[in-house]
Amino acid sequence: MTLGPLEYTVIGFRKGTFDGSIAREIGKVVDQNIIRIVDILMIDKDANGNTAVLEIDAKDDPAFESFAPLLANRMGLFTAEDVATLGDSLPPETSALALLFEHRWAEDIKDAIASKGGFLVARAVIPPEVLEEVSAELEAAGAPA
Repeated sequence: MTLGPLEYTVIGFRKGTFDGSIAREIGKVVDQNIIRIVDILMIDKDANGNTAVLEIDAKDDPAFESFAPLLANRMGLFTAEDVATLGDSLPPETSALALLFEHRWAEDIKDAIASKGGFLVARAVIPPEVLEEVSAELEAAGAPA
């Protein structure tokens, strides 16, 4: 079984603002076989800096109801150390949704590269803030973004 590249993303938000809209959007790219959720968890940090992992698969919590279809292939790869590191990075009174996902779209590309003896030399994710800045600079210079 070929795995595409794995990536994790952590989405933070103020307590009480989480609803099912994020899961629905993630579900769209899962349904299109663009990504596969490998692990997913919710971390909560209180005013005193204490962190807790919230169970996303809690069926009785309506805030997590829309995540049910995304949990089928979860492998549980986040470690206790990962959770501690992510929790430490959160400001007080916030929560975070941590996603570890596989780039399914890259599986066939990976196989094609390997079949020709190719190998990955470098890979980076450009943060959206940098893209916005570059786009603004190009627009200011009159160039198409």
